[in-house]
Amino acid sequence: MSNSTGNVQPLEIGIETFGDITVDANGVPLHAAQVLRNVVAEARAAEAAGLDFFGVGEHHRDDYSISAPEVVLGAIASVTEKIRLGTAVTVLSSDDPVRVYERFATLDGLSNGRAEAILGRGSFIESFPLFGYELTDYELLFEEKLALFAKLRKGEPVSWSGQTRSALRNQAVYPPIERGTLDAWVGVGGSPESVVRAAKHGLPLFLAIIGGQPMAFEPLTRLYKRSLEEFGHQPQKIGAHFHGLVADTDKEAMDLLWPHYKTTMDRLGAERGWPPASRMRFEASTGPDGSMLAGSPETVARKIARFAQGLGLSRVDIKYSAGSLPHETMMRSIELLGTKVKPLVLEMLSDK
Repeated sequence: MSNSTGNVQPLEIGIETFGDITVDANGVPLHAAQVLRNVVAEARAAEAAGLDFFGVGEHHRDDYSISAPEVVLGAIASVTEKIRLGTAVTVLSSDDPVRVYERFATLDGLSNGRAEAILGRGSFIESFPLFGYELTDYELLFEEKLALFAKLRKGEPVSWSGQTRSALRNQAVYPPIERGTLDAWVGVGGSPESVVRAAKHGLPLFLAIIGGQPMAFEPLTRLYKRSLEEFGHQPQKIGAHFHGLVADTDKEAMDLLWPHYKTTMDRLGAERGWPPASRMRFEASTGPDGSMLAGSPETVARKIARFAQGLGLSRVDIKYSAGSLPHETMMRSIELLGTKVKPLVLEMLSDK
């Protein structure tokens, strides 16, 4: 991995959660309020384990507890010192870019410059009707709001006009970022158009790799690099989001994760018309070429190192929460990821 000057930089490893509603020792779902408190504890554990980033998603559903991510991140900022904090993702299409910028600028000040936003459209659509937006405007909303946010993050007075909000005329937005520019990425799935959009604005790219074979995304990373050059921008970072769980052995990780993964996927399948989750497909996704980073520290480290090198990644984030997976199991996974997996990955990459 290298930065825009060509200097080699260590791969960063982070974790993410949506604040999934978990269960207690008796299998009873916890109240969302307790889950939120557990998320703060998990963030503290991530910093103690030496991880680089802690991200929280934004959802407006009964199976996730986090609908106001910057509030949660503000609480985490108050009990941590070094770990970077951000979203995974902020659903920019159904929010106002000015308000998003203000919230992150506030978080950046409170955290002493540790805030970053991953901006996207999300994998759920419940925020659109909730906040009064039409799905027919799906593309227009994100295109215009990302263009405005790209201007706002520079910390200078902004002039902008479009169809999705009122115009701005040399408008300053507060508070200012202490170091000048707010860090932000564009989160994308598998769409070439989304990759080119990120390059157009000169913003770092974050790939959501939640199925299939990660190396199939390599053409998108090449497209992104080529598009940056064509738009006249400097090279930017590329990150990727995976799902996973680390345990002491491969079998333990699979056995711990499978029932909670199945419950989640079956619920989503009922909503979206997918077939029921099968153990065979689950195990295939955890194999050497699959996108699920689940297994022992050695297994997970080998996959991270391979995908990071093959895709040219600057950061790998793992969504460590999985539906009703208990808090204690996630805490152990966080510990192993920071103390075992990260050192192994860095050692593997240093030998390349």
